[in-house]
Amino acid sequence: MKVVIFAGGVGSRLSEETGVRPKPMVEIGGKPILWHIMKIYSFYGYNEFIVLTGYLSHVIKEYFINYYTRYSDITVDMRNHRVTLHETREEPWSVTMLYTGELAMTGARLKKAEPYLKDETFLLTYGDGVSTVNIPELIDFHRKHGKITTLTAVQPEGKFGALGLTQDDVVHSFQEKPKGDGTWINGGFMVCEPAIFDHIPAGDDSVVFETGPLRSLSEIGELAAYRHSGFWYAMDTLKDRRDLEHLWKNHKAPWAMWEKTWQI
Repeated sequence: MKVVIFAGGVGSRLSEETGVRPKPMVEIGGKPILWHIMKIYSFYGYNEFIVLTGYLSHVIKEYFINYYTRYSDITVDMRNHRVTLHETREEPWSVTMLYTGELAMTGARLKKAEPYLKDETFLLTYGDGVSTVNIPELIDFHRKHGKITTLTAVQPEGKFGALGLTQDDVVHSFQEKPKGDGTWINGGFMVCEPAIFDHIPAGDDSVVFETGPLRSLSEIGELAAYRHSGFWYAMDTLKDRRDLEHLWKNHKAPWAMWEKTWQI
């Protein structure tokens, strides 16, 4: 099953980082968040990726083209024009990078991947969010419900602490960054049937995946929600990046399930 990742947006709310690289290439612990997302899927055995690029697409392409030299031990013999690879640190990945346009919206980007998916069920997510969602359980849920698309519903943490107050203005409880107000949002990590493409018009770069096909699927009862109450975090701002970096540096990144020695 292929994994499709949206990676073409500008990421304007993270402009401190995205002036020279696309948002999915902003680094956490020295690796792009895109790499972290791919490692999550790879942990469960999904290693075939289609990355939908746009803004500064060449940065993503160059990263993967040079991946094996970036993370391998090499000797460069300049006299004999020879490069020798020693220990390699590669991933078992196949990565197809599709340039889907600078200004195309998410729905339009996905439509352009249709020829590469060959009428098969596929996984889909955003290039800026990490989670502990159990991918096999998500897929099993999707198959049991038989809908065109299943999304992972999450309740993000609030931005501020919450106070419990008595009528006499005495604080009786304090909760640091509680879950949201009870509402669930789309956290990505979706499973889609090829019928999703019937709900995305061709040749229209203005189609937004969330307000176009997902909304139309919800109206006809073809959109299921897999509720995930565990860790989920989207990197929208510089503060979000710092939060994720802090977790990584302290070996407390819940999404890093491949790091067997970490005590999370």
